[in-house]
Amino acid sequence: MLSFDPRDNTERENYKLLIGTVIPRPVAFVTSISPDGIVNAAPFSYFNIAATDPPMLSVSFQRNNGIQKDSARNIIETGKFVIHIVDEDNVTEINKTAATLPPERSEIDITNLVLIDSETIDVPAVENAKVRFECKLERAIELGPDGKTTADFIIGRIERFHIAEHIYEAGKINYNELQAMSRLAGHDYAKVGEVFTIERPK
Repeated sequence: MLSFDPRDNTERENYKLLIGTVIPRPVAFVTSISPDGIVNAAPFSYFNIAATDPPMLSVSFQRNNGIQKDSARNIIETGKFVIHIVDEDNVTEINKTAATLPPERSEIDITNLVLIDSETIDVPAVENAKVRFECKLERAIELGPDGKTTADFIIGRIERFHIAEHIYEAGKINYNELQAMSRLAGHDYAKVGEVFTIERPK
């Protein structure tokens, strides 16, 4: 087995080892709004559940040469954002929002995605998603070595769940109907594959 000291690797080398091994990763499609009212939208795969009581989600936004992502800056400044689950029906349009645009331009403009109002916050959501979570900022943590911030770790408290009726069954989500997409390395995504059950020991 190969053994690597991350301190001997470049950032890109560590990145490739991480995104190639921590798979599949769920994808958060995040909408936020700038203080000037510009809607920012982008997908992020450093995403997961943070807590259930109260329900919270976490997203890590990697900085580029120390420059903060528009999404992270908007969330920290306004305290509000919406997370959507990426699925087979919207992945192509959502992938378009990964393009690098200036802060004064909305990624929604280069897609066929449709914005709708949220119920509890003033950040628009995207209608083209089977699941979305209206969130308020719970905590923002700067990550990085020796005082150099390389990532913004955002924890959001869910204020409202929105679930498409056809994927909701007696309090549970039908993952076959959700058709959530996951991220692999490079340009690759994956669907939910073969499913098997292993009971947890008592």
